[in-house]
Amino acid sequence: MLLLSAAGAGGRVPARFQIDGGGGDSKHACSLLPRIIDSLSHVTAPLLELAAPDTGEAMASGGGGERKVVLITGCSSGIGLRIAVLLARDELQRYHVIATMRDLKKKDRLVEAAGDTFGKTLTLLPLDICSDDSVKKCIDSVKDRHIDVLINNAGVGLLGPVESISMNEMKKVFETNFFGTVRMIKEVMPDMKKRRGGHIIVMSSVMGLQGVVFNDVYTASKFAIEGFCESMAVQLLKFNVKLSLIEPGPVHTEFETKMMEEVSKMDFPGADPDTVRYFKDVYVPSSIDIFEAMGQTPDDIAKCTKKVIETSQPRFRNLTNNLYTPIVAMKYADETGGLSVQTFYHLLFNFGSLMHITMNILKCLTCSCLRRRTISPD
Repeated sequence: MLLLSAAGAGGRVPARFQIDGGGGDSKHACSLLPRIIDSLSHVTAPLLELAAPDTGEAMASGGGGERKVVLITGCSSGIGLRIAVLLARDELQRYHVIATMRDLKKKDRLVEAAGDTFGKTLTLLPLDICSDDSVKKCIDSVKDRHIDVLINNAGVGLLGPVESISMNEMKKVFETNFFGTVRMIKEVMPDMKKRRGGHIIVMSSVMGLQGVVFNDVYTASKFAIEGFCESMAVQLLKFNVKLSLIEPGPVHTEFETKMMEEVSKMDFPGADPDTVRYFKDVYVPSSIDIFEAMGQTPDDIAKCTKKVIETSQPRFRNLTNNLYTPIVAMKYADETGGLSVQTFYHLLFNFGSLMHITMNILKCLTCSCLRRRTISPD
């Protein structure tokens, strides 16, 4: 088991219409199908237009030219730190950033990166998203509890054979990645609904869309938060509150380095020798290849997040890495799930050497601007 701090598509789901005529009259039902689909197209067309991203920028300041208040969780390093600094250094000074972290002793890196913005467009508050009292105290300390944009970035990763992971370790992941995020949303949502405005952003992952071997618990926590947000987004629209998911793939943070250091020291008790061997000798090398070929930087994710904030009609889902779009699309191309499961199985266990070669070719053929390409709201 490996427990690490971590910061962290497109594809249309195929629909199948199955009509039961009640008395088994399938021919009659089938004759109705074209008319039903035609009727649905008239209903969904205007909805799709409403859901389409708006290329215009939203005003990043409130009435009277006041800065938007942006509260970000998990700012001691990685993605959270880079988002906080990017917004605080906005040339037009449109944001007042409240950067938070559980342990203020880890503030030095953020303070150094913020430079002269610290104490001006960026302030720092302690926050433990796993504590009801800490969350309430933090939000209460904000003037009028007014938060325009909440960015839920804090999270933890859990990696390794599931047999070697205790239930308590699994619960810790869900307490942070799921319940911690829900706790933050619950605290700010009533005020946003009352004001009829606000934007909630959740740092999810491509693993919230596609399961990845040996990331079972982490993937489950991201699937959970994606489902929660998908449900909440519908309700929040009624109150003019936006909700957006940011879905990175591999990101070059301290996670990768720590993973390699820890894996070499672990025995993974409870897991059989074959599984441990597959993890150490097959998964880990493949994972490193993918990180090197397809990985983005925290700055890339920060820029993507800023674009989402500044779009007047932001997308609900924002996949940051275009190289992952085919992987996600493959999942939705087969409603049985067999295509993606079998494909990943063969890539990992039967064609590992081919995958290694492919990743190396990808590194050579794709320039850094493509590997690090972020989504654009337009």
